[in-house]
Amino acid sequence: MASPISTIIVNYNAGPGLVACIQSVINQVSEVVLVDNASRDNSIALVEAQFAGDARVRIIRNTDNLGFAAACNIGARAAQHLYWFFLNPDCICGNNSVAELFEVLTHNAKAGMVGGLLLNPDGSEQAGGRRLTPTPSRTLVRAFGLQALAKRWPSLLVDFNLHQQPRPDKPIAVEAISGACMLVKPEAIAQVGLWDDGYFLHCEDLDWCMRFIRAGWDILFVPSAPITHDQGTCSKSRPLFVEWHKHKGMSRFYLKFFHTAPALPLLALVLIAIWGRFALVALRSLIRKPR
Repeated sequence: MASPISTIIVNYNAGPGLVACIQSVINQVSEVVLVDNASRDNSIALVEAQFAGDARVRIIRNTDNLGFAAACNIGARAAQHLYWFFLNPDCICGNNSVAELFEVLTHNAKAGMVGGLLLNPDGSEQAGGRRLTPTPSRTLVRAFGLQALAKRWPSLLVDFNLHQQPRPDKPIAVEAISGACMLVKPEAIAQVGLWDDGYFLHCEDLDWCMRFIRAGWDILFVPSAPITHDQGTCSKSRPLFVEWHKHKGMSRFYLKFFHTAPALPLLALVLIAIWGRFALVALRSLIRKPR
């Protein structure tokens, strides 16, 4: 029996994979709310053909690309069930993954959000499914590759991605999970609020996780709920556009949560690193651009 969950999927040119994504989750939930951000491919037509007459699939068409967070909020407001499962269109859920997530979420009073085991298409664990908050100091450690020295100074040189650590055999509390797969509790939403739609793409999930933690809710990583994530499917057509919004989102995140006097020197270094990296990415893109 399907759980009382509305799955919210934001689509932007996801192609045929969108149908596979919906097929993997439709029998595990009560409805799928598909929010399309003005896609220009045939992904919505494929969904309409595959799920014609299926009342469990509802499509909301935005006339412009409003960004991921804003589209998530549109889907959430249209949801008919109290539990919301945010799923990227390039994800394939395991046969019992949503039930596993739902059981963990509803049987842990302090849990406000849960996420599954994100896997690459080759079966390896993907970065981002379980992580620490990327504070300015942790971000600089990663930016300069210092996490390679973590074995010597484990308390000082911490990598915020945890996927290379031993996989736990039961759900554990983490500081952040990926927006590719998030099941959230209605009581937590009532306290924390919706996504911050000031982000267009990237870091809105870290923002939401930070707000959940600060409001006193636990975020749980559930290793028994596998989800295969073919990362980047929706962003391949506009890589520089995506990079711009990724770096803009990072800047917004750090300025929002770490704009305090003690953190200002590190914050300044992080912002310089962010936009210095974007300059290099943009330059490399221009050099490689076909003439």
